[in-house]
Amino acid sequence: VQLQASGGGLVQAGGSLRLSCTASGRTFSVYIMGWFRQAPGKEREFVSAISLRGDRTYYADSVKGRFTISRDSAWSTVYLQMNSLKLEDTAVYYCAADGDLSDSPYSAAKYDYWGQGTQVTVSS
Repeated sequence: VQLQASGGGLVQAGGSLRLSCTASGRTFSVYIMGWFRQAPGKEREFVSAISLRGDRTYYADSVKGRFTISRDSAWSTVYLQMNSLKLEDTAVYYCAADGDLSDSPYSAAKYDYWGQGTQVTVSS
């Protein structure tokens, strides 16, 4: 499975961005896709995830009410709509995918497939 992330950029605080992550290859084996982010000097942290068959969604407390994860009907593209962006949202955002629903979706160690990352920079 290959993942291609896009949609990052520079935005002012309070603005919005939408990230996309498209999966290709053995996509039939993917059951959950998620987003993580990593700011300079910090560990990679969970942002959001969605189960592709049941539409169950997961969010970090820091983004609840501001970010929305969704998927397309073909189960191959996942979107992260980011509203009311804050300076602390600045990071490289990575999409991830996995074929197993049994483990915690919040742990980066769970995911077998990773995209290349897209930079999100929020300015004041």
